[in-house]
Amino acid sequence: MRLEQRLTPQLIQSMAILQKPVADLEAYVAEALESNAALELEEPTAEIAGQGKSTPERSAKEGEDGAFARLERFGRDHDMDWVDRPPTQVRRVGSDDRDAKMAAMANTEGRESSLHDNLLEQWTLVDAEPDVCRAGEAIINYLDPDGYLRIRLDEIAERVRPPLAVEPLERALQEIHHLEPAGIGARDVVECLLLQLDALPGDNRIERTLIEHHLDDITHNRLPAVAKATGFSIGEINEAMKAMRHSLTLHPGYLVGDRSLPPVRPDVVVEYGDTGGGLEVFLARGNAPRLKISDEVAAMVKSKENGKETRDYAKKQVEEAAVLIDAVNFRRSRMLEVARAIAEKQRDFFDIGPQGLKVLRMNDLAQELGCDPSTVSRTVADKYMQTPRGIYPLRYFFTGGTETEEGESVGWDRVKNRVRELVEAEDKKEPLNDDQIAANLKNEGIDISRRTVAKYRAQLDIPAARQRKTF
Repeated sequence: MRLEQRLTPQLIQSMAILQKPVADLEAYVAEALESNAALELEEPTAEIAGQGKSTPERSAKEGEDGAFARLERFGRDHDMDWVDRPPTQVRRVGSDDRDAKMAAMANTEGRESSLHDNLLEQWTLVDAEPDVCRAGEAIINYLDPDGYLRIRLDEIAERVRPPLAVEPLERALQEIHHLEPAGIGARDVVECLLLQLDALPGDNRIERTLIEHHLDDITHNRLPAVAKATGFSIGEINEAMKAMRHSLTLHPGYLVGDRSLPPVRPDVVVEYGDTGGGLEVFLARGNAPRLKISDEVAAMVKSKENGKETRDYAKKQVEEAAVLIDAVNFRRSRMLEVARAIAEKQRDFFDIGPQGLKVLRMNDLAQELGCDPSTVSRTVADKYMQTPRGIYPLRYFFTGGTETEEGESVGWDRVKNRVRELVEAEDKKEPLNDDQIAANLKNEGIDISRRTVAKYRAQLDIPAARQRKTF
């Protein structure tokens, strides 16, 4: 005899649905509605529509119903794109409709061309020999998205069909260096910066010297050594570095094309109540689709008029629909439980910002909710919370930390913010090193090591003290 733990298909589906963010859940439910004849969307009743906002003190059922009614009003008032719109009536398309749609499409902003498309369009205007033209197209196709050419010309010559000689590739590369944006086709950082410098007007003698011979020194802020080697004053070097930061870029390819990040849809909304300082927590629309089993299909299971095959098919559809409805309801209740726990335990964050984050671990919350830590992890995975201070990933609120000498719980994000504040307030002529920052934190009751300060400084993208020093 032995004891085994096995996951049933229903439990696997429930865990999969729990992990889906709101956009994926909507797509999954829409697909299920198409494939399962027993699954239907439940129409909202007048009773549900008349309920108010959800609060942590109410039951989950009341909170969800009130949240949806309130979210509909909020969406109408503010015209939020992530609030579901009621379905529009379908009608036949006439000639006038086609003309209107064509006009709308003609006035719609087109997709911004990529770097390769942009360069190929410029390359068609270059007057060169046929083999050079073909070599230029081959080089453009091998450019990385940031504009660098990180493959040797002889390798390109071997890969293209029919093969090319290296000489036309070299000539083509010289022409590509004159395309926009400046710096395209460079094989290293120095060449990239020099190409951009060539396109700038005026006397760039100091900048050229720094790039060609002292790029590593200025990167590590060794300005006195550069001044001694070049004969330029510290003031001249500082002015040249300022001009370089303003006019040059390390990744010219990123200047072309749309690199905007996709919008984030919040799964949970937390805001202050209309009266008092309490927080109200509710799910964003799309997280809790109200599903039901079709009465018609359910009746087919019991009807003696239908054959066995029909009854078996209807029974299978009803069982699958019931499992999906249970999984969606479980996801809704678990999301609300976790979100309300976060709002309660991280209340200081909503009042004073990230410096108010306290220690909150998934293991502790799972023990409090009576579930496995992996369930909490799935609940917060790839999901976001809209707060009065912006939209944050749910994982952001789970953080480790330490305790001060007074026994106060301090999250690591609060320590990081304090490190940043100390660096911003330091004397730039005598910046604080990691030991001094650790000592200042210890005086405030936060005892962490120098190595921890160095780790947090690197995570905050703050250079070392030597590199922060100004001359």
